[in-house]
Amino acid sequence: MKAIQYYCFPPPPDILVAMAATRNVMRAVRVFEFGGPEVLKLQSNVLIPDPKENQVLIKVHACGVNPVETYIRSGNYARKPALPYTPGSDVAGVIEGVGEHVTAFKKGDRVFTIDTISGGYADYAVAAANRVFPLPDKLDFRQGAAIGIPYFTSKVVRFVGIATCQIARAYGLKVLGTAGTEEGMNLVLRNGAHQVFNHREANYIDKIKVRVDIIIEMLSNVNLAADLQLLSCAGRVMVVGCRGPIEINPRDTMSKESSIIGVSLFLATEEERRACAAAVLAGVEAGWLSPAVGCGYALGRAAEAHADIIGGAGAAGKVVLLP
Repeated sequence: MKAIQYYCFPPPPDILVAMAATRNVMRAVRVFEFGGPEVLKLQSNVLIPDPKENQVLIKVHACGVNPVETYIRSGNYARKPALPYTPGSDVAGVIEGVGEHVTAFKKGDRVFTIDTISGGYADYAVAAANRVFPLPDKLDFRQGAAIGIPYFTSKVVRFVGIATCQIARAYGLKVLGTAGTEEGMNLVLRNGAHQVFNHREANYIDKIKVRVDIIIEMLSNVNLAADLQLLSCAGRVMVVGCRGPIEINPRDTMSKESSIIGVSLFLATEEERRACAAAVLAGVEAGWLSPAVGCGYALGRAAEAHADIIGGAGAAGKVVLLP
């Protein structure tokens, strides 16, 4: 009589996902308290949300990780979600189900989002139908997860990172970019910049020999004072990122009648969002818009992704989570 062997090691991740789906539960990253990256906890028994009226349920294939999500997680952001919550707004995946009155999408459609209701760091996510857009066949799911906040914010400021380079170049502007590594500098050049400078070099600003009309500033708590020196008359600094306070001399704005303008996609109107979507989809179709994707992390490595996006040497494309 043969002995029966029993194995105690856990089944592979794909088996776990299948098992979870049959029980109407899913994996999701949950935040129970504000703090460092370690507060991101992967839970395997979260109920799959049901789409309500004018909502859709998406099977998540990729979710973009944005710096703003690290600020929210830390509790140092003006908009704080109720605890516990699941982060993530930029999802790409496939429609799994639709709520009442949803006619624009059906099960099986490939889509991307600019916001979610239930959170994108999960196997499934619910989103309002008007925050969901068809994912072009030219883009894979990782690229779809790289569209939302970067490209829509870039369009709202009228012309962030790679997204700004591509869009500004397509509109015929002369584009100057900065990066902190050689890899990053090459990426900026490949995506539309005419010139690129290493912002980790001492006195790199002295190498910029032209006055700039618009600066898209993603680290204003470090660069804002220097930005004001680079502006042309009536120039503008569009602040899309900040990690703390900074002291500036207001006279630097008076001498050139320059402006400092804060930008937030959260305040965009429905009309602006539709215009953004139309421009993004047209750019993909024309071939000049192609989201650059960097590191991909498994869902259980969300804490590592947050640590790297803030403390790393510099992103070489969009960081994404892959459920």
